[in-house]
Amino acid sequence: MQKLTEHVRELIRLAATSLPPDVEKKLHESVQREAEGSAAQGALQTILQNVALAREKSTPICQDTGTPIFYVYHPEGMSTRALGRRICAAVVQATELNYLRPNAVDSLTGANSGNNIGGKHYPYIHFEEVDGDELAIDLMLKGGGCENVGAQYKLPDGRIGANRDLEGVRRAALDAVHQAQGRGCAPGVLGIAVGGDRGSSFVASKEVLFRKLDEPNPDAELAEIEARISAEANQMGVGPMGFGGNTTVLGAKMTAIHRLPASYFVTVSYMCWAFRRRRMVVHGDKVTYE
Repeated sequence: MQKLTEHVRELIRLAATSLPPDVEKKLHESVQREAEGSAAQGALQTILQNVALAREKSTPICQDTGTPIFYVYHPEGMSTRALGRRICAAVVQATELNYLRPNAVDSLTGANSGNNIGGKHYPYIHFEEVDGDELAIDLMLKGGGCENVGAQYKLPDGRIGANRDLEGVRRAALDAVHQAQGRGCAPGVLGIAVGGDRGSSFVASKEVLFRKLDEPNPDAELAEIEARISAEANQMGVGPMGFGGNTTVLGAKMTAIHRLPASYFVTVSYMCWAFRRRRMVVHGDKVTYE
């Protein structure tokens, strides 16, 4: 178990300093869609230069290293308390090594813990027992700027003409993009949850962001609306960092969860272009990273 701390520390380093291949590929494709010499193309080229330098020098992709969000899928009988202690120890070490900026601030006193540990909710760690003997840990680093432009809608919403259907969901998602404009560091990725209560809807909208950008939605109806939302968001002209252009979002990921008849929530979690997520899998003595 001691070695696990080192492995999780490496997971954090990879997430903070090396953008996932699917996200980087989308950014490269986006450069080609922008007008030659435009501010949009220049912004994307600068982003990609930053991505390359961060990976080469093993330094954070963004100065806001975000909230660490861990999803831990563990075999039966493995102690979640022990796992949590090792993950928190890795977070402290990663902060000391400057892979993470000290971000955990007490909301009442304003004091910074200095090591990214702040009570039972910071870092956020979700545990789920699974079949088999593999341990898998997904990590997302969610920046504050993109978190600030997330939104939740309660349908029907007469302000945007959204009823309780997928057309209403589309209108809500596009309104969230319009309200964000260049804030949140576009081009972003939308995590959209339909249904649930207020809390579960926010959680689900983040969980869906663990899907790779090139991973199709298994629900054909949701896959279709994802593609439509992405295409129409990119027609808004907001563009990279709000400079205008053809790339306002890199994609949209959706999920639908059960709800009470009285409620119909649509929650949009916005992830910036620095879409930092990584996975590690432990099988026996072998550890792999994705």
